[in-house]
Amino acid sequence: MKRIKAACICQTLHFTMKEDTERNYAQRMVREEVEHYKKSLERKHTAYKILEEQDQEDGSVILKIIKQYNQSPIGDYLK
Repeated sequence: MKRIKAACICQTLHFTMKEDTERNYAQRMVREEVEHYKKSLERKHTAYKILEEQDQEDGSVILKIIKQYNQSPIGDYLK
């Protein structure tokens, strides 16, 4: 029998701007979406570590993150 001892997932997320909206408004919406994503991780009690957060020239944001997979133990992944 096998058991999961520890599990995390590594993701690169690209938060893009809506194309049919005014640039400043679209940038603000991207920032709010990123913050909402982070708060949702906290609200769900998901352990995570942001490796990199890059603001792009076009106003989008790239977020590299390691986060807990489902409710599995995180082991040494997030130290």
